[in-house]
Amino acid sequence: MILALIVLFIMIFGIYKKVNVFDTFVEGSKESYKIILSLFPTLLAMIFAINIFIGSGLLNDIFKNIQFKYISTDLLSLMILRPISSSSSLAILSHIFSVNGPDSYLGVLASVMQGSTDTTIYILALYFGSVGIVKTRYALANGLLADLLSYIVAIIIVNLLI
Repeated sequence: MILALIVLFIMIFGIYKKVNVFDTFVEGSKESYKIILSLFPTLLAMIFAINIFIGSGLLNDIFKNIQFKYISTDLLSLMILRPISSSSSLAILSHIFSVNGPDSYLGVLASVMQGSTDTTIYILALYFGSVGIVKTRYALANGLLADLLSYIVAIIIVNLLI
């Protein structure tokens, strides 16, 4: 309902300003097609690299012998993949839910980690790639640091609450 009201408001406002709303919409659609075509190679490269990384099983080989008090190997995999791929981290979250349950300590911790971070590397590749920025300066380091701090705070908060 809200979306329909927004569209209606835009149409009425365009008519009020004496703008040909339909032609403007068509021109915007043409511009979006150009943007999609410019983003496609970046997205394809990211998806291809992520699928190779996940399919190789490298994460499982690296973390299968590591044991921490509050973090399982599934959570480590989630922490590594969350900045790269949302769908991969959701698959790991689903696996944690199926093995441990959503109301378990690991299920709650994984949920908080999933909800408090974002796909930093994916976003940087998409946005910087779309406008042609090559030198990202401190964006990647700051984004990954924010993710790390989110993981640490998630562990602290979940341990205090559960």
